[in-house]
Amino acid sequence: MTGARAAPSAVPPEKPGVVSATPAPAAGGSQAFGVQLPSDIPAPPQKWRPITPGTRLTSLDPNRAAKEYFGAMLRPSNVRARSIGSYAKGCLAGGKSLPTDGPGWQVMRLSRNRNWGHPVMIDYLEDLARDAPGLGWRGLLVGDMAQPRGGPMTSGHSSHQIGLDADIWLKPMPDHRMDADERENVSAVSMLKGPMDVKGADRSVDPRKFTDTHAILIRRAAQDPRTARIFVSPAIKKALCAFETGDRSWLRVIRPWWGHHYHFHVRLSCPKGSSGCKDQTPPPPGDGCGKHLAYWLSDEPWVPKDPDAPVVKRRPMELAALPNSCRAVLEAQ
Repeated sequence: MTGARAAPSAVPPEKPGVVSATPAPAAGGSQAFGVQLPSDIPAPPQKWRPITPGTRLTSLDPNRAAKEYFGAMLRPSNVRARSIGSYAKGCLAGGKSLPTDGPGWQVMRLSRNRNWGHPVMIDYLEDLARDAPGLGWRGLLVGDMAQPRGGPMTSGHSSHQIGLDADIWLKPMPDHRMDADERENVSAVSMLKGPMDVKGADRSVDPRKFTDTHAILIRRAAQDPRTARIFVSPAIKKALCAFETGDRSWLRVIRPWWGHHYHFHVRLSCPKGSSGCKDQTPPPPGDGCGKHLAYWLSDEPWVPKDPDAPVVKRRPMELAALPNSCRAVLEAQ
Protein backbone atom coordinates (compact mmCIF):
# COMPACT_ATOMS: atom_id res chain seq x y z
CA MET A 1 0.00 0.00 0.00
CA THR A 2 1.51 3.31 -1.05
CA GLY A 3 0.86 7.01 -1.14
CA ALA A 4 -1.77 7.36 1.62
CA ARG A 5 -2.64 10.99 2.17
CA ALA A 6 -4.93 12.92 4.48
CA ALA A 7 -6.81 16.00 3.37
CA PRO A 8 -7.37 18.90 5.79
CA SER A 9 -10.66 19.68 4.05
CA ALA A 10 -12.08 16.24 4.77
CA VAL A 11 -13.01 14.68 8.07
CA PRO A 12 -9.51 14.20 9.52
CA PRO A 13 -8.46 10.90 11.04
CA GLU A 14 -7.12 10.76 14.56
CA LYS A 15 -3.47 10.05 15.20
CA PRO A 16 -3.31 6.82 17.20
CA GLY A 17 -0.14 7.77 19.05
CA VAL A 18 -1.06 11.26 20.25
CA VAL A 19 -3.92 13.01 21.98
CA SER A 20 -5.41 15.27 19.33
CA ALA A 21 -7.37 14.63 16.13
CA THR A 22 -5.28 16.20 13.38
CA PRO A 23 -4.59 15.32 9.76
CA ALA A 24 -2.49 12.20 9.38
CA PRO A 25 1.07 12.23 8.00
CA ALA A 26 1.74 11.90 4.32
CA ALA A 27 2.76 8.27 4.50
CA GLY A 28 0.90 5.01 4.15
CA GLY A 29 1.05 1.43 5.34
CA SER A 30 1.86 0.15 8.80
CA GLN A 31 4.85 2.49 9.05
CA ALA A 32 2.39 5.39 9.33
CA PHE A 33 0.69 3.93 12.38
CA GLY A 34 0.94 5.76 15.67
CA VAL A 35 3.38 8.34 14.42
CA GLN A 36 4.44 11.27 16.54
CA LEU A 37 6.52 13.18 14.04
CA PRO A 38 9.56 15.27 14.88
CA SER A 39 10.86 17.79 12.35
CA ASP A 40 11.22 17.08 8.66
CA ILE A 41 14.99 17.56 8.87
CA PRO A 42 16.69 14.66 7.09
CA ALA A 43 18.47 12.23 9.36
CA PRO A 44 22.16 13.04 9.83
CA PRO A 45 24.85 10.48 9.02
CA GLN A 46 25.35 7.84 11.70
CA LYS A 47 28.22 8.83 13.99
CA TRP A 48 27.93 6.23 16.75
CA ARG A 49 29.10 2.66 16.90
CA PRO A 50 26.25 0.13 17.05
CA ILE A 51 25.27 -1.02 20.52
CA THR A 52 25.83 -4.72 21.11
CA PRO A 53 22.53 -6.34 22.21
CA GLY A 54 22.55 -7.04 25.94
CA THR A 55 25.17 -4.38 26.73
CA ARG A 56 24.98 -2.84 30.20
CA LEU A 57 24.57 0.87 29.56
CA THR A 58 26.68 3.18 31.70
CA SER A 59 26.73 6.34 29.59
CA LEU A 60 23.79 7.66 27.61
CA ASP A 61 23.95 10.29 24.89
CA PRO A 62 20.68 12.27 24.82
CA ASN A 63 21.21 13.05 21.13
CA ARG A 64 21.43 9.42 20.05
CA ALA A 65 18.41 7.71 18.49
CA ALA A 66 16.40 6.18 21.33
CA LYS A 67 15.60 3.08 19.26
CA GLU A 68 19.29 2.11 19.29
CA TYR A 69 19.34 1.98 23.08
CA PHE A 70 15.98 0.29 23.58
CA GLY A 71 16.49 -2.11 20.69
CA ALA A 72 19.66 -3.40 22.36
CA MET A 73 17.90 -4.34 25.60
CA LEU A 74 17.33 -8.10 25.83
CA ARG A 75 15.73 -8.19 29.29
CA PRO A 76 13.35 -5.93 31.24
CA SER A 77 14.44 -3.67 34.07
CA ASN A 78 14.15 -5.29 37.48
CA VAL A 79 11.86 -2.67 39.00
CA ARG A 80 8.16 -2.17 39.68
CA ALA A 81 6.04 -2.37 36.54
CA ARG A 82 5.13 1.03 35.14
CA SER A 83 4.15 2.44 31.75
CA ILE A 84 5.93 5.76 31.28
CA GLY A 85 4.99 8.49 28.83
CA SER A 86 2.69 8.15 25.83
CA TYR A 87 2.09 5.29 23.42
CA ALA A 88 4.43 6.83 20.82
CA LYS A 89 6.91 8.54 23.16
CA GLY A 90 7.71 6.52 26.24
CA CYS A 91 9.10 3.32 27.73
CA LEU A 92 8.26 0.36 29.97
CA ALA A 93 9.65 -0.32 33.42
CA GLY A 94 9.42 -3.80 34.94
CA GLY A 95 8.00 -5.40 31.80
CA LYS A 96 6.72 -8.95 31.77
CA SER A 97 6.94 -11.41 28.89
CA LEU A 98 4.01 -13.27 27.42
CA PRO A 99 5.12 -16.93 27.33
CA THR A 100 5.75 -17.99 23.75
CA ASP A 101 3.20 -20.79 24.19
CA GLY A 102 0.03 -20.88 26.21
CA PRO A 103 -3.18 -22.89 26.39
CA GLY A 104 -4.82 -20.56 23.87
CA TRP A 105 -2.06 -18.66 22.11
CA GLN A 106 1.25 -18.81 20.27
CA VAL A 107 3.67 -15.90 19.90
CA MET A 108 4.88 -15.17 16.38
CA ARG A 109 8.19 -13.79 15.03
CA LEU A 110 10.18 -14.87 18.08
CA SER A 111 13.43 -13.42 16.75
CA ARG A 112 12.09 -9.92 17.32
CA ASN A 113 11.88 -10.33 21.11
CA ARG A 114 8.76 -8.17 21.20
CA ASN A 115 6.50 -10.30 23.39
CA TRP A 116 6.80 -7.95 26.38
CA GLY A 117 4.25 -5.74 28.05
CA HIS A 118 2.88 -4.30 31.26
CA PRO A 119 1.48 -7.09 33.45
CA VAL A 120 -2.01 -5.72 32.75
CA MET A 121 -1.47 -6.43 29.04
CA ILE A 122 -0.26 -9.96 29.78
CA ASP A 123 -3.39 -10.60 31.87
CA TYR A 124 -5.56 -9.15 29.11
CA LEU A 125 -4.13 -11.42 26.43
CA GLU A 126 -4.38 -14.50 28.64
CA ASP A 127 -8.02 -13.66 29.40
CA LEU A 128 -8.85 -13.17 25.72
CA ALA A 129 -7.08 -16.40 24.78
CA ARG A 130 -9.00 -18.29 27.44
CA ASP A 131 -12.33 -17.04 26.05
CA ALA A 132 -11.44 -17.49 22.37
CA PRO A 133 -12.43 -21.18 21.97
CA GLY A 134 -15.88 -20.45 23.34
CA LEU A 135 -16.26 -17.84 20.61
CA GLY A 136 -15.39 -20.32 17.86
CA TRP A 137 -11.76 -19.16 17.59
CA ARG A 138 -9.15 -21.86 18.20
CA GLY A 139 -6.56 -19.53 19.70
CA LEU A 140 -4.56 -16.33 19.29
CA LEU A 141 -1.50 -15.73 17.16
CA VAL A 142 0.15 -12.82 18.95
CA GLY A 143 2.39 -10.51 16.96
CA ASP A 144 4.34 -7.49 18.15
CA MET A 145 3.79 -6.21 21.66
CA ALA A 146 6.74 -4.22 23.06
CA GLN A 147 10.48 -4.57 23.48
CA PRO A 148 11.73 -5.67 26.93
CA ARG A 149 11.99 -2.07 28.11
CA GLY A 150 9.56 -0.61 25.60
CA GLY A 151 10.71 2.55 23.89
CA PRO A 152 10.99 3.23 20.16
CA MET A 153 11.39 0.08 18.10
CA THR A 154 14.18 -0.54 15.65
CA SER A 155 11.61 -1.06 12.87
CA GLY A 156 7.95 -1.31 12.06
CA HIS A 157 6.14 0.80 14.65
CA SER A 158 6.04 4.30 16.04
CA SER A 159 3.81 3.26 18.94
CA HIS A 160 4.09 0.03 21.02
CA GLN A 161 6.44 1.91 23.38
CA ILE A 162 4.88 1.57 26.85
CA GLY A 163 3.75 -2.05 26.99
CA LEU A 164 0.06 -1.39 26.39
CA ASP A 165 -0.18 -2.25 22.67
CA ALA A 166 -0.45 -5.71 21.10
CA ASP A 167 -1.07 -6.99 17.58
CA ILE A 168 -3.32 -10.05 17.24
CA TRP A 169 -3.32 -11.78 13.90
CA LEU A 170 -6.56 -12.26 12.00
CA LYS A 171 -5.39 -15.76 11.20
CA PRO A 172 -6.52 -18.36 13.75
CA MET A 173 -4.01 -20.47 15.62
CA PRO A 174 -3.30 -23.77 13.83
CA ASP A 175 -4.07 -27.15 15.40
CA HIS A 176 -0.41 -27.77 16.23
CA ARG A 177 2.43 -26.05 18.02
CA MET A 178 4.56 -24.31 15.43
CA ASP A 179 8.32 -24.49 15.69
CA ALA A 180 10.47 -21.36 15.63
CA ASP A 181 11.08 -21.58 11.89
CA GLU A 182 7.38 -21.80 11.09
CA ARG A 183 6.57 -18.86 13.36
CA GLU A 184 9.23 -16.83 11.60
CA ASN A 185 8.03 -17.55 8.07
CA VAL A 186 4.31 -18.33 8.06
CA SER A 187 2.36 -15.51 6.45
CA ALA A 188 -0.50 -13.57 7.93
CA VAL A 189 -3.66 -13.29 5.81
CA SER A 190 -5.09 -10.04 4.47
CA MET A 191 -8.82 -9.65 4.94
CA LEU A 192 -9.18 -7.19 2.05
CA LYS A 193 -11.13 -7.77 -1.15
CA GLY A 194 -8.51 -5.86 -3.15
CA PRO A 195 -6.06 -2.94 -3.07
CA MET A 196 -7.09 0.19 -1.20
CA ASP A 197 -4.94 2.73 -3.06
CA VAL A 198 -6.69 2.53 -6.44
CA LYS A 199 -9.13 5.25 -7.44
CA GLY A 200 -12.70 4.08 -6.91
CA ALA A 201 -11.59 0.88 -5.15
CA ASP A 202 -14.09 -1.34 -3.37
CA ARG A 203 -12.69 -0.90 0.14
CA SER A 204 -14.36 -3.93 1.67
CA VAL A 205 -13.31 -7.17 3.29
CA ASP A 206 -13.34 -10.43 1.40
CA PRO A 207 -16.33 -12.30 2.92
CA ARG A 208 -14.57 -15.60 2.25
CA LYS A 209 -11.82 -14.53 4.64
CA PHE A 210 -13.41 -12.19 7.18
CA THR A 211 -16.20 -14.04 8.96
CA ASP A 212 -18.62 -13.49 11.81
CA THR A 213 -16.16 -15.35 14.04
CA HIS A 214 -13.56 -12.65 13.40
CA ALA A 215 -16.16 -10.04 14.32
CA ILE A 216 -17.15 -11.89 17.50
CA LEU A 217 -13.51 -12.11 18.63
CA ILE A 218 -12.90 -8.41 18.01
CA ARG A 219 -16.14 -7.52 19.81
CA ARG A 220 -15.01 -9.55 22.84
CA ALA A 221 -11.66 -7.74 22.80
CA ALA A 222 -13.34 -4.33 22.52
CA GLN A 223 -15.82 -4.96 25.33
CA ASP A 224 -13.07 -5.53 27.89
CA PRO A 225 -13.07 -2.47 30.19
CA ARG A 226 -9.27 -2.28 29.96
CA THR A 227 -9.46 -1.55 26.22
CA ALA A 228 -8.92 2.05 25.13
CA ARG A 229 -8.87 1.46 21.36
CA ILE A 230 -8.62 -1.26 18.75
CA PHE A 231 -7.13 -0.27 15.39
CA VAL A 232 -8.32 -2.07 12.26
CA SER A 233 -8.40 -1.47 8.53
CA PRO A 234 -11.28 0.83 7.52
CA ALA A 235 -12.64 -2.12 5.51
CA ILE A 236 -12.83 -4.18 8.72
CA LYS A 237 -14.49 -1.31 10.58
CA LYS A 238 -17.06 -1.18 7.78
CA ALA A 239 -17.71 -4.91 8.18
CA LEU A 240 -18.05 -4.61 11.96
CA CYS A 241 -20.55 -1.76 11.59
CA ALA A 242 -22.70 -4.02 9.38
CA PHE A 243 -22.24 -7.04 11.66
CA GLU A 244 -23.56 -5.53 14.89
CA THR A 245 -27.36 -5.42 15.10
CA GLY A 246 -27.64 -5.04 18.89
CA ASP A 247 -25.63 -3.02 21.38
CA ARG A 248 -23.28 -0.90 19.29
CA SER A 249 -21.43 0.81 22.15
CA TRP A 250 -18.27 -1.30 21.68
CA LEU A 251 -17.87 0.00 18.13
CA ARG A 252 -16.75 3.35 19.56
CA VAL A 253 -13.31 1.96 20.42
CA ILE A 254 -12.85 0.36 16.98
CA ARG A 255 -10.78 2.93 15.09
CA PRO A 256 -9.87 2.78 11.38
CA TRP A 257 -6.25 3.31 10.37
CA TRP A 258 -3.85 2.51 7.55
CA GLY A 259 -2.72 -1.11 7.38
CA HIS A 260 -4.24 -3.38 10.03
CA HIS A 261 -5.83 -5.71 7.49
CA TYR A 262 -3.67 -8.64 8.65
CA HIS A 263 -4.16 -8.07 12.38
CA PHE A 264 -6.06 -5.99 14.89
CA HIS A 265 -4.15 -3.78 17.29
CA VAL A 266 -5.32 -3.63 20.87
CA ARG A 267 -4.42 -0.60 23.00
CA LEU A 268 -5.12 -0.58 26.71
CA SER A 269 -5.70 2.39 28.99
CA CYS A 270 -2.99 3.42 31.44
CA PRO A 271 -3.01 1.03 34.40
CA LYS A 272 -3.39 2.21 37.97
CA GLY A 273 -0.03 2.94 39.54
CA SER A 274 1.66 3.98 36.31
CA SER A 275 2.45 7.55 37.26
CA GLY A 276 3.52 9.51 34.23
CA CYS A 277 1.56 7.32 31.81
CA LYS A 278 -0.42 9.47 29.38
CA ASP A 279 -3.73 8.16 28.09
CA GLN A 280 -4.90 9.08 24.63
CA THR A 281 -7.96 11.30 24.39
CA PRO A 282 -11.05 9.03 24.39
CA PRO A 283 -12.67 8.38 21.00
CA PRO A 284 -15.50 10.73 20.10
CA PRO A 285 -19.03 9.67 21.09
CA GLY A 286 -20.97 7.35 18.81
CA ASP A 287 -20.21 4.15 16.96
CA GLY A 288 -17.86 5.76 14.41
CA CYS A 289 -19.79 4.26 11.50
CA GLY A 290 -20.89 7.51 9.89
CA LYS A 291 -19.05 10.49 8.47
CA HIS A 292 -15.69 9.57 9.99
CA LEU A 293 -15.73 6.11 8.40
CA ALA A 294 -17.01 7.51 5.09
CA TYR A 295 -13.83 9.59 4.86
CA TRP A 296 -11.68 6.50 5.36
CA LEU A 297 -13.57 4.62 2.65
CA SER A 298 -13.18 7.43 0.11
CA ASP A 299 -10.26 7.94 -2.28
CA GLU A 300 -8.99 10.88 -0.22
CA PRO A 301 -6.65 9.10 2.23
CA TRP A 302 -5.53 6.43 -0.23
CA VAL A 303 -4.95 7.81 -3.71
CA PRO A 304 -1.88 10.07 -3.84
CA LYS A 305 -2.27 13.54 -5.26
CA ASP A 306 1.31 13.43 -6.52
CA PRO A 307 2.63 9.86 -6.78
CA ASP A 308 6.06 11.21 -7.76
CA ALA A 309 6.49 13.36 -4.65
CA PRO A 310 9.78 12.55 -2.88
CA VAL A 311 9.64 10.73 0.44
CA VAL A 312 11.35 12.67 3.23
CA LYS A 313 13.37 10.51 5.58
CA ARG A 314 12.64 11.71 9.08
CA ARG A 315 15.11 11.95 11.90
CA PRO A 316 14.71 9.14 14.45
CA MET A 317 13.42 10.16 17.87
CA GLU A 318 16.32 11.04 20.12
CA LEU A 319 16.62 9.80 23.68
CA ALA A 320 16.20 13.40 24.90
CA ALA A 321 12.64 13.42 23.52
CA LEU A 322 11.51 10.68 25.92
CA PRO A 323 10.49 11.26 29.55
CA ASN A 324 13.50 11.55 31.88
CA SER A 325 12.43 8.39 33.70
CA CYS A 326 13.21 6.39 30.58
CA ARG A 327 16.93 6.94 31.11
CA ALA A 328 16.66 5.25 34.49
CA VAL A 329 14.83 2.36 32.82
CA LEU A 330 17.76 1.87 30.43
CA GLU A 331 20.35 2.09 33.20
CA ALA A 332 18.55 -0.23 35.64
CA GLN A 333 19.61 -3.84 36.25
